[in-house]
Amino acid sequence: MMSLRAVAVDEPGAHELLAEYFALRARSFPGGAYTTTFPEPAAFEPPAGVFVVVEEEGERVGCGGIRRVADGPHGRRYEVKHLYLRPAARGRGGGRLLLEGLEEHAREWGAAELVLDTHHTLEAAGRLYARAGFTAIEPYNDNPNATRWYGKPLR
Repeated sequence: MMSLRAVAVDEPGAHELLAEYFALRARSFPGGAYTTTFPEPAAFEPPAGVFVVVEEEGERVGCGGIRRVADGPHGRRYEVKHLYLRPAARGRGGGRLLLEGLEEHAREWGAAELVLDTHHTLEAAGRLYARAGFTAIEPYNDNPNATRWYGKPLR
């Protein structure tokens, strides 16, 4: 059974998962121009944000976080960042578990909306976001790795 646990974004196990995620994206990114930036720890410390790992039978198999960004048209806004599941853990509900857990944190901190950006080549991620209630929105940032932006009102 998979479970979530909040951790510091810069602790070794979380850093290892992020490094895997960034390496995977760099290898598969169209044109090979993927920009990697490890997150600032303070952005993922409550209530500014949170970073969680997905664990299964004591092994870390995924990660993701939310961080506070500038308010949007609905009010207080948190951004979903760095959702990643190791390939062997995919297709078993871990992505849904991550999104639900992150949304719960955002609601606890008074968020009116969750937003995220992604690349159109991440089709499985796009389907996950749609099933979780995210819809296309106008770009809210200038992320060079993104081609699509999504939002989900929480109120």
